[in-house]
Amino acid sequence: MLSVEAEAVGGQGDEVWDAWAPEDAPTSRRTSGASGYAPGSQVLIRDELWLVRNSKDVGKDGWMVEVTGISSFVRGTDAVFYSRLDAIQVLDPRETRLVPDDSPNHRRGRLFLEAVMRKTFLPQTEHGLALADGFLMDQQVHQLRPAELALSLEKNPQPRILIADVVGLGKTLEIGVLLAELIRRGRGERILVVTPQHVLEQFQRELWTRFAIPLVRLDSTGIQRIQQDIPAGRNPFAYFKRAIISVDTLKSDVYAHHLEHTNWDAVVIDESHNLVNRGTKNNELARLLARKTDALVLASATPHNGRAESFAELIKMLDEAAIANPSKYEVKDLEHLYIRRTKTTAEVRDSLKGAWADRGPSQPIHVAAGEKELAVFQELATRWIPADPDQPSVSRHQLVPYQLLKSFLSSHKALLETVKTRLKTLDKQPTAESARGGQRPARSVDPAVREAARQAERAALLDLRDVAERIQDNDSAKLAALVDELRAMGVGPGSETRVVVFSERIPTLKWLAEAAPTALGFRRGADPDENKPWLAFGGAVQVMHGDATSDEEQQAIVEKFGLRDDPVRILFTGDVASEGVNLHQQCHRLIHFDLPWSLIRIEQRNGRIDRYGQQHRPEFRALILTSDIPWRTDETTGEPRTLDDRLVGEKLLKREEEAHKIEGSVEAVTGLYRAKEEENRLTQDLIAGRTVEESIKQSQQGGAAFLSGLLGQVGAVPEHPEVRRAYVPRLFSSTADYFDEALRQVCRPNPEDQLSMRRDDDGTIAFEPPRDLLYRLKALPKSYLDEQRIMPRKTEPGRMRITFSRDLADRRLKAARESSKSQWPNVSYVTDVHPVLDWLTDKVLVEIGRHQAPVLAASVNSPTFLVQGICSNALGRPTIVEWMAVHGEPHDLQVTPLTPEVLEDYGVGSTMPGRAAPRDLSGLTELVPAAIDRAEQHLRDLKEAYGEEIEAVLAPSRKRVVHWQQEAMFSSDGTGKRGVNLSASRRLSLLNSLQTTGEPMLRLLAVLEPLNAVEGGTDR
Repeated sequence: MLSVEAEAVGGQGDEVWDAWAPEDAPTSRRTSGASGYAPGSQVLIRDELWLVRNSKDVGKDGWMVEVTGISSFVRGTDAVFYSRLDAIQVLDPRETRLVPDDSPNHRRGRLFLEAVMRKTFLPQTEHGLALADGFLMDQQVHQLRPAELALSLEKNPQPRILIADVVGLGKTLEIGVLLAELIRRGRGERILVVTPQHVLEQFQRELWTRFAIPLVRLDSTGIQRIQQDIPAGRNPFAYFKRAIISVDTLKSDVYAHHLEHTNWDAVVIDESHNLVNRGTKNNELARLLARKTDALVLASATPHNGRAESFAELIKMLDEAAIANPSKYEVKDLEHLYIRRTKTTAEVRDSLKGAWADRGPSQPIHVAAGEKELAVFQELATRWIPADPDQPSVSRHQLVPYQLLKSFLSSHKALLETVKTRLKTLDKQPTAESARGGQRPARSVDPAVREAARQAERAALLDLRDVAERIQDNDSAKLAALVDELRAMGVGPGSETRVVVFSERIPTLKWLAEAAPTALGFRRGADPDENKPWLAFGGAVQVMHGDATSDEEQQAIVEKFGLRDDPVRILFTGDVASEGVNLHQQCHRLIHFDLPWSLIRIEQRNGRIDRYGQQHRPEFRALILTSDIPWRTDETTGEPRTLDDRLVGEKLLKREEEAHKIEGSVEAVTGLYRAKEEENRLTQDLIAGRTVEESIKQSQQGGAAFLSGLLGQVGAVPEHPEVRRAYVPRLFSSTADYFDEALRQVCRPNPEDQLSMRRDDDGTIAFEPPRDLLYRLKALPKSYLDEQRIMPRKTEPGRMRITFSRDLADRRLKAARESSKSQWPNVSYVTDVHPVLDWLTDKVLVEIGRHQAPVLAASVNSPTFLVQGICSNALGRPTIVEWMAVHGEPHDLQVTPLTPEVLEDYGVGSTMPGRAAPRDLSGLTELVPAAIDRAEQHLRDLKEAYGEEIEAVLAPSRKRVVHWQQEAMFSSDGTGKRGVNLSASRRLSLLNSLQTTGEPMLRLLAVLEPLNAVEGGTDR
């Protein structure tokens, strides 16, 4: 018997074959030609009957065919075969054996028809969305647009897209919609999702709870699990067809050497702006994955770093023939590859009504520095950042004075740490370090002069340290202001108010986490961890930062903060939480204890609570430390400039708020798209004596300014107001009805007994999952399976809870967030791609025996043959899917498209009389070949018309490639003529493979016999 571990093998065909093949296995086999093997069709392999789930042309090995066993010996077994190694016999529909359907109301036959329809992949020319209404999410039109664009064959020969929506619009949901649609099209069997570590579980949970797409988590916990499940040294991606992993983990030796031997249907890379730098491991990894996948989804709110070449690098991962000159290109040439909207986009604004509370103001809170703090300001203004820009600083390194200023604007604790670090640097490499200063000295400078400068800076640092060390907790004006503000918000023992407090500096975070809770009245217990004393407050305080908080701890903290009944009330966090992390579920208040010198970073911070799904008006506060020490005078306005938070922080706070209201995003303000680059640029301008306003204006006019158009409202104005929906034939009015009928059929006599099933009044369905279903559920997190007790234990069976009620699923999801243990809901919402539904559909399909078709009594005038016809392209994907009813006189057979309306006219439904077909079916059997011949002719006619249609659809893509080839020949890309021709050849080859259509494959699904022709039938 074949091993179930053979499921979803990619790049491991020889290993699987070695495990399965008998010693005398033949070396060559008959293949099926260009058309592949239609999903849902039955094939005979090794004298066993199998149901085709997917097929793919894999070159020298012929066709890789993924199947599920039908005949008794292999029933329920998932396996992979290669046509070069095995004879894969597609059964001739003309030889189909007709069998009477004696089930109640012809339930078996109706379920079989529905199951085939559900298992049949949508053709490549179907651009509408098939599943958009069936997910656990609000109907936000803007969140469906990325899937619509990616699946538009005219614009995208491959489903490849950059989702560049600004922070908070729901990129994870947009990705989930697209992945589900790819699965429905047979293009999402093998999925790899790559995310930053700290959002890995959050991403995984969203895809499962809202879309029912399970992903194996391959973090440190997941690695331990898979090492127990798979043989040592084997490719883990060969055993888990859908996985989620962090970028850093994927680069490790555990996985790196497997990637070259693994192909994917779809790869998702979140926060993809971290991949653009050529020569880095991240970039090499991304380019490798781009080559090894069909669909590629990149997601980032800031998808480039202000350099045209970097954005071009990202786009070329999607389409190597998209940008001829990576230094200069236009938005109109790329609109088929990416989409970007802001909250001010008309469609987004209309969609979000009621789903996202309007943002509140960013309120600066001025805090006058105390006497001891003013002494620090005086020291900085006198020796480090003189009022006269021409007067030299005590440090030869231009950035050091501003580093000291920034750290002090955070806290005296942060300043002391910066001084300590700088002293170590000076002491370790005095001469060499000084030579690396912002103003590089000439080689002829006397070493004695450099040493004197080093000693002068060192002495100034010691003096600054002495002044800063005099500041105690009760001398900190910002600490007092923070406590007052938190108290005014209602934070304290017994309160449910929750606040997130941001700071750039780790010493500041640690200090605040100890000092603020005590001042607010939180009781302190024994310190459970001397390195994390804030844990002594009974869980009311959490600290998260990149240096001392592990990835697993970060995930746990974020989850706790999202649970209503968890005791956490204040989260002190650094900017590790400013990308991708959801903090809005139980919180709508945010305080900037210090402000970054970056509009992007301020926006990212605010976006943690100001995002899709926020039910309360987000409130923002920023503590602005002020000084009355005179510093410089603005040369333009004549107004005084102060060396405090009003110099930079307060101005950026206001400008970010304006950008949010007007431009919708801050990138267009500066023309820069990386927080670090923005901060460095601003600091250099301050050194040169410019103001914040002058720096922003100059940045807008710089070389990066043209890129602002790339991150404007791209794709904000759709071609049509409604998102197109796909035509998907159905016999049952709802998925829930289909589920109920199918259970009654496959779990005879009674599913309640077979599965120990219980149905609650609220819509919960609880049952014991059988072994073959448990195998499909192993992709889910072990913690989730254990927590929900889905897997059996020694003392008790497993139990799964599902529902078809969106209202119930919403309530349970909300209840999970209001618990104190887990954000995973205790009931799973059943979508059309849910593993339970997939399992049940496979069960239904094997209810009809090998090469058989049921005969049903129906309201037809003559025997009517229901036939499925499929043509596929060179990649094995359906190009034509035709559902036909063949009827009429034997000498004049007609073909009618089989629509739900036609089926209704035939009386195919739950009210069918359910009479058994006649015992003697020889007369009907004799008519089968002619009916198949007529269906085949109809399909060939469609195929001829399809050729003209697909050529018109692919023409724009072909034209783009030719135009790119001509442009690239004269660009400064450095690709060279050979490289350009090779890229163009690959793209044109892809288009040709989409255009070609193989031989028709037909399948007789059922025969409808006139009621008055049924002899000896009985009502049921």
